[in-house]
Amino acid sequence: MTVAFLSPPMNAVDPAHRGPAIGASAPAVTPAPAFAQTDLVALSLYFSLLMMRNITSDGYVIEDPASPGVFSVPGCVIAAPSYPVNTPGIDQDYVFNWVRDGAITAIEIALADLPPVPGGGVPSLIDYVNFAALCQANAGNSATVTLGHACFTVTGEVRPWSEQNDGPAIQSLAILTLFDQLDGATQTIAKQLVETNFSYLLEVYQGKTTNLWEEYEGYSFFARAVQLRFFREVSRNVIGIAVPAGVADAISWLESELAAHWNGQLYVSVLDAAVQAGYDANIDIVSSVCYGGIEPTDTKLLATAAILRRQWADPSSSSYFPINGADAAKGLGPLLGRYPGDHYDGDVAAPVPGGHPWALCTANFAEFQYRLANAIEASGAIPLDQFSEPFFAELGLGASSSAADASVALRASSDSMLRAIVYHSDHYELSEQFDGTTGYEKSVRNLTWSYAAFLSAVRARSAAVPAASSKPGNSPGP
Repeated sequence: MTVAFLSPPMNAVDPAHRGPAIGASAPAVTPAPAFAQTDLVALSLYFSLLMMRNITSDGYVIEDPASPGVFSVPGCVIAAPSYPVNTPGIDQDYVFNWVRDGAITAIEIALADLPPVPGGGVPSLIDYVNFAALCQANAGNSATVTLGHACFTVTGEVRPWSEQNDGPAIQSLAILTLFDQLDGATQTIAKQLVETNFSYLLEVYQGKTTNLWEEYEGYSFFARAVQLRFFREVSRNVIGIAVPAGVADAISWLESELAAHWNGQLYVSVLDAAVQAGYDANIDIVSSVCYGGIEPTDTKLLATAAILRRQWADPSSSSYFPINGADAAKGLGPLLGRYPGDHYDGDVAAPVPGGHPWALCTANFAEFQYRLANAIEASGAIPLDQFSEPFFAELGLGASSSAADASVALRASSDSMLRAIVYHSDHYELSEQFDGTTGYEKSVRNLTWSYAAFLSAVRARSAAVPAASSKPGNSPGP
């Protein structure tokens, strides 16, 4: 976070100069992000540039910090340029390609409408598809991992890590989104990539997988939601991918199993896994609206969202982040974390009980609310029932409220969240987390997913490129 210290009043004088204090005699003044004046749409263009710094190309080559003399190939989306030797207090190496992060980033590049080069195709998207195909081939040739392997080196080699079956689904959603921005040769590669993922997912979608936060293996709400979204989208694809009869059954099965995550109060993040205390309410439920097939108007989702917000924004909650109190006085926030029992802050050797708020989690919640506002505007009705009443009540809405009232309140709430991210940014650069007490950025710097999540939220805010209809038949929308 950047803090602006107040300048001295104009009548403050330096005894030696009989004028305003200057030089070493003056207090430091650091420019601070003007969160109230910032145009979020304009800022998203700058965030897009910052995000692109983490994507390799022929002209932007990085050396693997863990393997000197080994250099990246084009199209690698690194999670962040964070390596322990260069980041004191952070013991995590993020200079790797996570399938999920890369796909989320590729979707944002595709929806940015970058100009193609002569001969056709957007270079960064062409590079992404070729890198994804390289990783898939290396996973397929490995005797120790599956096609759901989550993490690869900057050269596309398998990195020892976990199998996460949301990855092939969201990667395929990205390719369906960007397909029209590829040249002919790369479209052939992209189609084969999706077909291979498709076959794999039809074999494994009913099984357990490592969850979004890479902590437990079980039946993941997020993974199931993303798989559902992919099966729906590929069922109406227009790029010639054959759709087996079994896909309709897979869609029905996933819809039924997702409903089984409801425990009477909220959607449970992971079933049939011995998770730690405080793993719910988990923000990955709301993230499933942004990246999966969960509708923002699902009233049980809204019940879960109410608990998520309250656990970090209500001063009476044991999971309360003090920074949210200070921010509320400025009309900002709240900032949201992953789950109340979190302890990760970028340094696994020094866990912090309760964790900290994350930029991407906050942006995902803001996006969910923008999507809900869009849905209410389209239908003219508020999805109000006994499950969703607490969520709307927190926004001052009830049975007498109009759809217009709800839209205004939801958009204002989401704007406050995005502006809190801006306010606590380090000169507009986004790290993974913010300190829950001071608000200062912490953990790995320049997290690619933080930028992508902010961009996605702003798109939902403006509804300029609705994710569900931007490219009929190819779109990743739920």
